[in-house]
This record gives sequence, C-alpha cells and structure tokens, in this order.
Amino acid sequence: MPRLPDQIDAPMTPRQSTTLRTLSAEAYQPKLFEKNLTAQEADRRIAALKAEIELANSF
Repeated sequence: MPRLPDQIDAPMTPRQSTTLRTLSAEAYQPKLFEKNLTAQEADRRIAALKAEIELANSF
C-alpha cells in the first residue's frame, strides 16, 4: 500500500509490530524485530521474511 509523504517516517502500526514479531520468530531471526521501526521499514522486513519463509517451505 503506497504511503503519503507525511506517513513515510510514521512509526510502525501495532499490527505491523505483531506480524513482524511473529514472522521473525518463525524465520529464526529475532534480531529483525525492533520496536522503533518506521512503518516503511517494517513493511520491507515483513515482505522479506514472508519471502524467506515461503522459500524455506518450498523444499
């Protein structure tokens, strides 16, 4: 979802936080979860973790 210019540096949402925490644990990469990420960075990490998990599950 594209963000407006004033939302670029917005903090991640509670939903993003929960998703990122869950995915980072599932991917055995807990260091990818940080509390003070921007929403944009959280989106990037969530997408990367989803791709990594999908790849791992394809074998």
